[in-house]
Amino acid sequence: MTKYWWVNQKQTYRQEVPGGYMWSPKLNKAGSHIRAYDLMKVIAPGDIVFSFADAKIKAVGMVNSNCYEFPKPTEFGAAGANWSDVGWRVDVMYREVFDPIRPKDHINALKSVLPEKYSPIQSATGNGNQHSYLYSITEELALALAHFMERSVLDLIRGNVVFDLMPDRSQENISKWEDRVESVIKGSVDIEETEKAALIKARRGQGQFRTELFKIERACRVTQVGESQHLIASHTKPWRNCDNEERLDPENGFMLTPTVDHLFDKGFISFESNGDLVVSPVAHQKSLFKMGIAISSQFNVGTFSEGQKKYLDWHREELLLKDLE
Repeated sequence: MTKYWWVNQKQTYRQEVPGGYMWSPKLNKAGSHIRAYDLMKVIAPGDIVFSFADAKIKAVGMVNSNCYEFPKPTEFGAAGANWSDVGWRVDVMYREVFDPIRPKDHINALKSVLPEKYSPIQSATGNGNQHSYLYSITEELALALAHFMERSVLDLIRGNVVFDLMPDRSQENISKWEDRVESVIKGSVDIEETEKAALIKARRGQGQFRTELFKIERACRVTQVGESQHLIASHTKPWRNCDNEERLDPENGFMLTPTVDHLFDKGFISFESNGDLVVSPVAHQKSLFKMGIAISSQFNVGTFSEGQKKYLDWHREELLLKDLE
């Protein structure tokens, strides 16, 4: 089901809209989770985004990807100087509005559909609530806003027209990020050449990492496929996030079939420390069913070592896509 979002881009409109994305830190300056950033993990392809900047709704976009980890864009420059280096990215195909509207000018018509809690604008004044980056809004509010905008926006909300979605760029963007990490490893004078080779092979689930992992994980935890040629050596804490010791640690991984590896790597599934399979509410349930993933009953994949549990704690906290509603 389509969801609707209001994103405050006062500082980053000139970067995010032409660049086709939204980006937020994972944590606030105090190192704590906040709703606005955690909401990024709820967004799904096909959702609609209203972009608010300079007191106006200046663009409307359709989401092209689920949320994924990505470094803070270098084009932000001084904007967000205190933000963390790695945050959440969602790819969005925007269209700038021909005649941007000021919601404040229409507050009398909008206030009846504003949420009582977590409203993107103040019902009394119509001013934007700029203290949060992202808000979830109802279809009723989306339609009310669209009535004051050009007809194409109203048709989009009503489902009479859709954007031509671009291909999902998340894996391409992550690969470029990992290429940069790999370049740093290659250029390091503090790492022996044999270790460099092992670390780089581990990125692709090969070499020493795969050999040692297969000694403790002999089959896919979900499908029970045990033939090595059908299994991917997948990191629990992704290679890009690890230090060099973690990149080669066999407890930081599972042997998974390609479909399960995809779901695990993208945060659509994870495992509890007791072995129970966790399915993200953001995942497309019908697709998971077709892939043979147990979504209607409890499914346990077995026991884990203490080291594996540590990495799984990280995976559930940092990668698993969650619904906050």
